[in-house]
Amino acid sequence: SGETPLFEQADVRDMAALKRVFARHDIAAAVHFAAFKAVGESMRKPLDYYANNLGGLFTLCEAMDAHGCRNFVFSSSATVYGKPERVPIREDAALSSTNPYGATKLMSENILRDLEQSDPRWKIALLRYFNPVGAHESGLIGEDPRGVPNNLMPYISQVAVGQRPHLQIFGNDYATPDGTGVRDYIHVVDLAEGHVAALRYLIEQQRSITANLGTGHGYSMLQLVRAFERASGRTVAYEIVGRRPGDVDASYANPTFAREQLGWQAARDIDAMCADSWRWQRQNPSGYGGASPEH
Repeated sequence: SGETPLFEQADVRDMAALKRVFARHDIAAAVHFAAFKAVGESMRKPLDYYANNLGGLFTLCEAMDAHGCRNFVFSSSATVYGKPERVPIREDAALSSTNPYGATKLMSENILRDLEQSDPRWKIALLRYFNPVGAHESGLIGEDPRGVPNNLMPYISQVAVGQRPHLQIFGNDYATPDGTGVRDYIHVVDLAEGHVAALRYLIEQQRSITANLGTGHGYSMLQLVRAFERASGRTVAYEIVGRRPGDVDASYANPTFAREQLGWQAARDIDAMCADSWRWQRQNPSGYGGASPEH
């Protein structure tokens, strides 16, 4: 755009703060990412997940409505499919949840559908992410979790850079080729481009949409580890431990609908995802503001 983005820091559940933001700026649409997002953590802290993920949605929608902003792109998740009956998963597959995180996303989708039905001025894109990984190819923007990573890729990269001794793989007795869970990993830049396509769709087509954002290819945890080893030239030590509650055997998208309706398709493969993650981790071995980059 050639414009410098404005930054406002606030809690998405703080109605007064949100209303001040909407009053200060002429906002035409909102893209809602602000939520807790770890399956395992949600099993340990379900109330935190319900309070934050649903409470933030309520507050944001109320602030938007009060200021006439009704184009809404929502960060949903493939966890709304629960334990899928078949893969690849289409948007019309049965919906359920196997963990509190997935339940908050499914509830949020239902809330937003009810909102749209009550007021047709709302145009809403429900984007069901599969497993976002990777970093910006420049190495300047990447995932820097606080404490122990809840997601697989930053954990792998921290093992590779020497920050952690080994990776834990939760279960090797799933009904998959190598026994480890299979997921559809999607590059974060492809995911970002999917949001731009969805926002353009809402504005140009003036109707709502629900779409999977995935590659359509499933990779096991061990396959991801091997891909990261190729990208980094490092060995990633791992140990097999018991299954994690709430996980499913395999989950990967049928991305046809997004390609046909949004004109969007993931372009970056698993090797690019690993290479970009490693580039960020190598340049930021202790995270942002940590030790000097490894050469």
